[in-house]
Amino acid sequence: MADFVKPKSDFEKEMMMLEAEIRRLEAEYNMYFAGRLPRPPVETRARVAGLVKKTDNSYIRNTADRFRFETLQNRFQKFIDLVERQMTNRELGRPVMGARKPEPPPAPKKKEAEQADQPAAASAGKPADKAAAKTAVPPRENVEGVDASLIRFKRDQVANKDSDHVRQLHEQLSAAKQKAGETPVPIDRLASLVKAQVDKFKKEGQDVTFKVGMKDGKVQLTVTPVKDE
Repeated sequence: MADFVKPKSDFEKEMMMLEAEIRRLEAEYNMYFAGRLPRPPVETRARVAGLVKKTDNSYIRNTADRFRFETLQNRFQKFIDLVERQMTNRELGRPVMGARKPEPPPAPKKKEAEQADQPAAASAGKPADKAAAKTAVPPRENVEGVDASLIRFKRDQVANKDSDHVRQLHEQLSAAKQKAGETPVPIDRLASLVKAQVDKFKKEGQDVTFKVGMKDGKVQLTVTPVKDE
């Protein structure tokens, strides 16, 4: 029976290889978002993109072969679009599909809680402390009514990696991620994210502010539109 089996064509072998590489890319990205890989699979992604480009630039005479390739090409492109959205959510501190939820911090023991409350209760009853609290200088944001950690972008402001505001935001975000043990975000990617948000709210005639914070033990970048003052 083996004599009647025709060997597979070179194109079919290429399609089988491409499909296997796409499955591998999907699996590696899923492991990355789940925290099982330390960094995104950029090498695999580049290899799949190269195979897609090579085949797309070649001449495919058979209609069925062309349809099969276009199906795999669309599958790859849709998955990359999904990955880009997931990466943006990750940088903004939003939930990421497949990511493990951080465990809640352990509740403090009864004795430790009582010890922590004792100094506060003792200091609350001292007249000198009360007088010092009245004469203490309030934080800058309380004086001016503005949160000093907010970085505001005007609706007509240029947002690129050379912008002072983008560099300031990148420094805050990098410091927070380093402290939390997370991977820093490249400044060019942050600049693209900022520009997209500025352009979005510019259409609505609003400025936008960015603030670096923590939520559920992870660094989060909060984006807030500013109403006209």
